[in-house]
Amino acid sequence: MAVNMAGVNVPAPLSHACAPRDDGLGLRSLRWGTAVVEPWLWVVFTLVAALSQTVRNVLQKSLTGPLGTAGATYVRFVYGLPFAILFFVGILLVTGAALPIPDHAVVLWTAAGALTQVAATAMLLMAMQGKSFVVVTAYTKTEPIQVAIFGLILLGDHLTLPVTLAIVLATCGVVLMSWPKKDGLSLFAWRPVALGLGAASLFGLSAVAYRGAIVRLPGESYLANASGTLVLALFLQTAAIVAWLSLRDRKTLRAMLGEWKASLPAGFVGALASQGWFLAFALESAARVRTLGLVEIIFAQVLARKLFGQSVGWREWTGIGLVAIGVAWLLHG
Repeated sequence: MAVNMAGVNVPAPLSHACAPRDDGLGLRSLRWGTAVVEPWLWVVFTLVAALSQTVRNVLQKSLTGPLGTAGATYVRFVYGLPFAILFFVGILLVTGAALPIPDHAVVLWTAAGALTQVAATAMLLMAMQGKSFVVVTAYTKTEPIQVAIFGLILLGDHLTLPVTLAIVLATCGVVLMSWPKKDGLSLFAWRPVALGLGAASLFGLSAVAYRGAIVRLPGESYLANASGTLVLALFLQTAAIVAWLSLRDRKTLRAMLGEWKASLPAGFVGALASQGWFLAFALESAARVRTLGLVEIIFAQVLARKLFGQSVGWREWTGIGLVAIGVAWLLHG
């Protein structure tokens, strides 16, 4: 255990084993327990997560008709849980790792991540009901910067100056792409600012809390730790969502249950995306993971152009360039 800046016990960050070779990415081999992990694996996990999340968003969009916006959003949690359990069991069987048993601290870290993620999603749903959703979305793109701040305060995840600048640069690129071309009067209205920055803060806290749970969980396998934490998080989220819908919106709950066949693909891809995020969080700071994950916006632009015929303007190209430079700088920082 380590002590953070506020004097509170927090999970100690992963130790880094000295690597005699340069991997070309400015990374060193990671040691988890007795195993040495290749330093580029977190990059692979993050890219898989970002691509899967892009596909999941497309699948969820197709469910908004029968389920509504809220129902289509919630399927990622409810129908992702069974697949997360299958991933977890498969990892235990293949690796032979022991079942990681969470203590109360791990449960608290995971619950904090799960509930803040649901709360952030709820804030976005609130924004969808207003006229300033595009403005809110732009403010949510500040998440990587907030993740870096929360990671430093809560977990002691220090970042070098080049990495910090890379995070800021990539974030500016995504904000530029998301910034509304119209609706200028609402850019600084209190409600979209509060919803956007609030959602970004909650998503940031969620990512940091998940990493805190994974590195705190006893076990020699980062695969089992990450997967076990994901199962616990999705279980808590599903329980909370089902309880809420049972009390406040049974119509949406019935629709979600009725559309189970159409919801399974979104659940599977959503679980795959979450699996990638959690595995990456096990190996690298949440700030670096979430910044690299900004490549999702590039994947989304490609899909939007291929599937929906949407054009790409100068702001999109400029934003993509800033993200690409920021990500490249991040990997070498």
